[in-house]
Amino acid sequence: LANQNNMLFCPSCANMLLVENGDMGVRFYCPTCPYIFNINNKVVSKVPLRRKQIETDVFGGDEAWLTSAQTDIYCPSCKERKRCYLMDIQVQPIDEPKTTYYKCIHCSAR
Repeated sequence: LANQNNMLFCPSCANMLLVENGDMGVRFYCPTCPYIFNINNKVVSKVPLRRKQIETDVFGGDEAWLTSAQTDIYCPSCKERKRCYLMDIQVQPIDEPKTTYYKCIHCSAR
């Protein structure tokens, strides 16, 4: 038999148990077989949230920029034409053109 504190599945047919509040109190019941389990105590289940680890830089970090192509383009942060890295990334569906991202070598503005 399953542990009564962690009962989520029917011990007879292994289907997920549902909860109902009826005349005889709160109980677990199986929707496919006649199994019923009356709940006499409070049932609590806590599941800690595990956040997904993500990279801080979706462009691959500073090393990826260093190996990318370079060009001279107007930098809005420096307010003049400066040397910049450029990287083409496919962000839209494959039938759309790639998006070009620029990073200024002098001020690191993107």
